[in-house]
Amino acid sequence: MATERRVDHGVDLDRLEGFAEYAADNPDEVRLGLGARSTYEGTCAHSLAKVDSYELGGETIARGTREYTIPYGGWKEVLDAGGWVGATDRMEPIEVALSALASCINVGITINAVASGVDIEHLETRVRADCDPGVLFSTKELGEADSVFENLTAEIEIESPDLDRDRIDEWARRAPVYTLVSLDQDVELAVTTPTEAAADD
Repeated sequence: MATERRVDHGVDLDRLEGFAEYAADNPDEVRLGLGARSTYEGTCAHSLAKVDSYELGGETIARGTREYTIPYGGWKEVLDAGGWVGATDRMEPIEVALSALASCINVGITINAVASGVDIEHLETRVRADCDPGVLFSTKELGEADSVFENLTAEIEIESPDLDRDRIDEWARRAPVYTLVSLDQDVELAVTTPTEAAADD
């Protein structure tokens, strides 16, 4: 007799448990290699970002349906004030980063809730921050970069019959983007000039 498939919030619970066990026993096989690229479009602050292939356990996975593009820019009113000619409204990278943080907090909460058998009836995360653009516009020294953002907050609105604030807090902090923005990360910058690129050929 076939066993009934256990599905909760769109996830096959047996497969999730199996994947978690496999990941615990084979961490290198589930390690992700992630990246994105962004090309300047000729108007100051405008770039077209692309996200496509990624690596899973050392294997590159690429398909046309993952070639997402994001047109980045700025806020029309700010650009108007700054002298941009024919300024238009586009998604601003900071706001997209904040939306990624909010969405990833939801990921951390929901994955762990499903794995723990905790039902969620409603979940919305709002992220806000105050930003001082002085470092960007070179009116402040680069050494003052740690003062660019203040009052970064994440407000989680959740409804669940099994609500445990401490567990929700822990699950939110397990979100990878939360780790990216809240912990010290070493970013290795490499600048390539046309001369160096030609020398590599």
